[in-house]
Amino acid sequence: MTDTAGAAETIRMGTARGRWILLTTVLGSGLAMLDSTVVNIALERIGAEFDASFAALQWTINGYTLTLAGLILLGGSLGDRFGRRKIFLVGVVWFAVASALCGLAPSVELLIAGRALQGVGGALLTPGSLALISASFHGEDRAAAIGAWSGLGGVAGAVGPFLGGFLVEWTWRAVFLINLPLAAVVVVVALRHVPESRDPQAATHLDVPGTVLAVAGLAALTWALTAAGEEGSTASAVVAGAIGVLALIAFVLVERRARAPLVPGELFANPRFTGTNIITLLVYGALGVNFLLVVLQLQVVAGFSPLAAGMATLPITLIMLVLSARSGRLAQRIGPRWPMTIGLLLAATAMLLLRRIGPDASYFVDVLPPVALFGLGLAGTVAPLTATVLDAADDRHVGIASGVNNAIARAAGLLAVALIPAVAGISGQDYTDPPSFAAGYRIAMAIAAGLLAVGAVLSAVLLRPRRTPATTAPEDPDDHAPERFPTEVCTHCGVTAPQQYPRS
Repeated sequence: MTDTAGAAETIRMGTARGRWILLTTVLGSGLAMLDSTVVNIALERIGAEFDASFAALQWTINGYTLTLAGLILLGGSLGDRFGRRKIFLVGVVWFAVASALCGLAPSVELLIAGRALQGVGGALLTPGSLALISASFHGEDRAAAIGAWSGLGGVAGAVGPFLGGFLVEWTWRAVFLINLPLAAVVVVVALRHVPESRDPQAATHLDVPGTVLAVAGLAALTWALTAAGEEGSTASAVVAGAIGVLALIAFVLVERRARAPLVPGELFANPRFTGTNIITLLVYGALGVNFLLVVLQLQVVAGFSPLAAGMATLPITLIMLVLSARSGRLAQRIGPRWPMTIGLLLAATAMLLLRRIGPDASYFVDVLPPVALFGLGLAGTVAPLTATVLDAADDRHVGIASGVNNAIARAAGLLAVALIPAVAGISGQDYTDPPSFAAGYRIAMAIAAGLLAVGAVLSAVLLRPRRTPATTAPEDPDDHAPERFPTEVCTHCGVTAPQQYPRS
């Protein structure tokens, strides 16, 4: 598995070195995870300081998501080939430098550029975080270590909204600058306590053309969809959209001929894998819209402070902390079809109820009930979805299958955040005008609820129990579960994207 098998055999849970490795990986992945969520809380203050358009706020989110989604598969390949710790540390340092650029940005344009650079760092460190645990710990302790990483990540996710809201109350720039001391701790501890590892069987050829086409296609499509909501941009949006579509078509063609493709074509020959990723596209598109617009609606229309708006969504994280592992085990026993179908219907209902947030909204009457219902829906959906993706791939492709699903989820949020507000009529300076923003918010939330409802229907139709020939003994799904960790130790499953399983 690695070229440091000896080190992996000696590191056990409960030892000092094991605790240092967990600290390193939790803090490292926490950097990227927090910036994927708490920056939303700062958008209203960022827009006010720079007198930015809503499109600029969209790009503040999407600049990060674009490079992260486009490069995350390459980041995993780089770690396997050149060393997981090395690429992880490059990502952490890159992320810290980009965070400093964001925190000191004198204009929204430079802030967006810094966010795009942050995404590059995130794409390098995110795959390496869990891969370092998988490569470093003794085989008998590996599942427990991953479980601890997941649980501690959930705690970090729960702290994030509170910390983000508190920092934004002081200054939105602190949301980025706080990454610097955390990154310094990660670098020092990793250099002293985390062993290097790599995959000796990793491909020597990197799929650079595929990566370039994926990023270019997503960038052009995102720009086109965002510009579609701005006056006078129709012609350029159409041209950019066409370029984006052509680039993504070229990406598919290149992947079919590449020696070491980012996305092996045989993965999508499995209908269950393809169907689950279509559901992923719908679900994480809706989630991207939710986490962008709800905190803005709470601040712009309902008059919540940044801290109160950040804390308002905390029940989602807490409910998922409590229920994600149980949901995974339930899906393991009865299959993912009904947990995902019912979970998505609950989440869609919650999205419709969140449309009621308006001026002088009461947290306990108008916000908490739908937020709690939304958390229940996600708890029933995310762990089974992740497990289904892993189960649909053969053992040699399970890591890349997880990476593809993670990238699709992030691309879904990227495109939905660009498109749905434009369709809902949110543009220009609407976020500074409560009645205009509220009208667009209600439409956007209804569209997002529709995406979740379609995802529920597809779950019911596409995820039926698999039939096996009468002459073949049916496969026990529990046979593989301990190796494919999300069903067993996904203590807290991510809401910005599914957790990424190690590649080897």
